Amino acid sequence: MSFLWFILIGCAAGFIAGKLTSGSGYGVVLNLIIGIVGGILGGVLFGILGIHTDSIIGSLITSVVGAIVLLWIYSWLARRRR
Repeated sequence: MSFLWFILIGCAAGFIAGKLTSGSGYGVVLNLIIGIVGGILGGVLFGILGIHTDSIIGSLITSVVGAIVLLWIYSWLARRRR
């Protein structure tokens, strides 16, 4: 059951991060990938800061923050290439 929550939270986090950063989502599959990678990145960042969450809302916030950081890094690298 936790794997299903992981997928659902990843999808929601990718969707929310896409709405907050670009104004539109990136599609279901890309939202899922962004959310899952963002969840891992957010977990690492929050771990470094000493913040730990055990609730679903905390996991969603962690994933959204990580996904926003991921999208920010991607846009920064894309601008550097130009």
